Amino acid sequence: MASFNKVILIGNMVADPELKTTPTGVNVCSFRIAVGRRFIKANEAQQTDFIDIVAWRAQAEFVTKYFSKGKPILVCGAIQSRNWQDKEGNKRTTVEVIADEVSFVERKSVSDGMGGSAMDSAPSSSYSTSYESSPKFEEISSDDDLPF
Repeated sequence: MASFNKVILIGNMVADPELKTTPTGVNVCSFRIAVGRRFIKANEAQQTDFIDIVAWRAQAEFVTKYFSKGKPILVCGAIQSRNWQDKEGNKRTTVEVIADEVSFVERKSVSDGMGGSAMDSAPSSSYSTSYESSPKFEEISSDDDLPF
């Protein structure tokens, strides 16, 4: 049975991220983003979902260094659920996105020394754990070159 688990989110940081280190020395950062729903029902305010994200290792460092409360962020990853027990012994389930890639949504403003407008929508930098190189595409000059 085949399965596929991929999530792409753009939202705003709900709070400043905090870098933590596991007992084995691995950096981890858990944070939450607010993501507005695409569809709005007539006569209703836009609904917002709050999504928990976990970034590991260098990605965790990247998030804590460059993102803060209110800043937009792009997250690509996979949904994961885990079961745990709280202090009172109750069974709990958490659903979170494990980040494979995090990226800026806006470019740094001129005052940040990077040039460009703070409202530019193209991602300007990212950190990814993917080791695959970007696919290389070749432009075909005419329909005569198509194999079908």
